[in-house]
Amino acid sequence: MKTYTNTGNKDTRSGFGAGLTELGKTNEKVVALCADLIGSLKMDDFKANHPERFFQVGIAEANMIGMAAGLTIGGKIPFTGTFANFSTGRVYDQIRQSVAYSDKNVKICASHAGLTLGEDGATHQILEDIGLMKMLPGMTVINTCDYNQTKAATIAIADHHGPVYLRFGRPSVPNFTPEDQKFEIGKALQLTEGTDVTIIATGHLVWEALEAAKALHEKGISAEVIDIHTIKPLDDEAILKSVAKTGCVVTAEEHNYMGGLGESVARVLALGHPAPQEFIATQDTFGESGTPAQLMEKYGLNSASIIKAAEKVIARK
Repeated sequence: MKTYTNTGNKDTRSGFGAGLTELGKTNEKVVALCADLIGSLKMDDFKANHPERFFQVGIAEANMIGMAAGLTIGGKIPFTGTFANFSTGRVYDQIRQSVAYSDKNVKICASHAGLTLGEDGATHQILEDIGLMKMLPGMTVINTCDYNQTKAATIAIADHHGPVYLRFGRPSVPNFTPEDQKFEIGKALQLTEGTDVTIIATGHLVWEALEAAKALHEKGISAEVIDIHTIKPLDDEAILKSVAKTGCVVTAEEHNYMGGLGESVARVLALGHPAPQEFIATQDTFGESGTPAQLMEKYGLNSASIIKAAEKVIARK
């Protein structure tokens, strides 16, 4: 089976910072807004080199979304930056009315998503943001898996007209996708070929899915791994093609099982190719304080859980 090499752990938020830095040099329409978290969002370089295109809003996230919507009217492409919790739940009304309903070209860029901001605790973690954002008509929802993919996605969404939610994280995670990759919104990536089970993963769980596939291969189980970086619009064709071959699927995400990738995949299967499915996700719960590794272990968001789910779903065929 095809294997992937970790070229060195990097945080995905730094991928966003690198992408924004490149956009600053190549696209004069791009402007950036931050809610008092410049360092956390890795927006320092953009601010230093393009101060006339950077707006420090302070701890006023709703105001930031309103400003971003307004900037689009003059032809600017605003990128907003704060934690995922504050990028969505705190400002949902402003996003719904001023961005989604009004079809404004705002790029909502959200760091510290899921459980893996760790020690900041449950009040800063968010496990329902994908559901919140994918429910908004016209909203594109992207959840990247490593540094390289986050950088590529950041650059790509500047050329996409319409509101985008770009979700990434705090911790350093394996960096394994190609540095020169072409990021296509709405196009899934098949990472390995398999015949026994399809593993569909997003974000930090993509690497865990690859690790699970290697372990399953050693057990004589052939797993096909698909990286879904774009949760909306979802690549229905890739999902149906794979599951038609394998006959069952495991979905894996750092999100609540309600409202996330797993539910989106279940809808595709229900309409196009009913098949057994197991969900690797949090089970209708908030997080808690702890290291990222401790939390991913406690809530079953790792390769060991994916392996068990794969064996279970194969037995259901």
